[in-house]
Amino acid sequence: MSNTQKLDIGIIGSGHIGGTLARRLTALGHQVSIANSRGPASLAELSAETGAIAATAEEAARAKDVVIIAVQEKAAPQLPGDILAASSAVVIDTGNYYPSRDGQIAEIEAGLTESEWVARVLGRPVVKAFNNIFAASLATGGLPAGAPGRICLSVAGDDPRAKETTLNLLDALGFDGIDAGALADSWRQQPGTPAYCKDLDTDGLKAALSEADASQGAEYRAQANEAARAYFE
Repeated sequence: MSNTQKLDIGIIGSGHIGGTLARRLTALGHQVSIANSRGPASLAELSAETGAIAATAEEAARAKDVVIIAVQEKAAPQLPGDILAASSAVVIDTGNYYPSRDGQIAEIEAGLTESEWVARVLGRPVVKAFNNIFAASLATGGLPAGAPGRICLSVAGDDPRAKETTLNLLDALGFDGIDAGALADSWRQQPGTPAYCKDLDTDGLKAALSEADASQGAEYRAQANEAARAYFE
């Protein structure tokens, strides 16, 4: 996929990340449909602003090229998994697990990465991306390729084609991207890790991903969860 190719993209979730991606991706000329749990009528204002199509989750899940999952972790089992499991689209998971918001998810607590759990729930491969950037940075932090201080984002997954598509989207949005390995390696960009929401350049992000310590997984989660708890109450 070239950066100029126009894609059919579905976004499920219209919060900070989902809404920001709808704005940015429609501005790039992609065909975007967006859904949330409240139904298409609740998206009329966003649709009028951006030109994105207000859709049901089932309609957004049928996007031909890319489906972006931007919902709270606890909502993953309510996604249209049957449609997604049968789809050939690249599915990008942007979610993060916060127990104070999502409740305890036993498989993640036992060591499964967040996006491996989502992939298991959906019954299909996913790519982990856009989870470790604040919406404000995603909205306004993009820079031309080669610009000093260009923010870099990491992409983890098991399908090289899906990762290439995601990396090309990052570049078009104004961000450098690096292949962060398999989906099992995506713990390195989960909440609380050195790579989480730091707006790092390529060298800085590579160092942060490398610095992450697998033995500190529970501590990373606990610290991030405590820092975010006030937002969920």
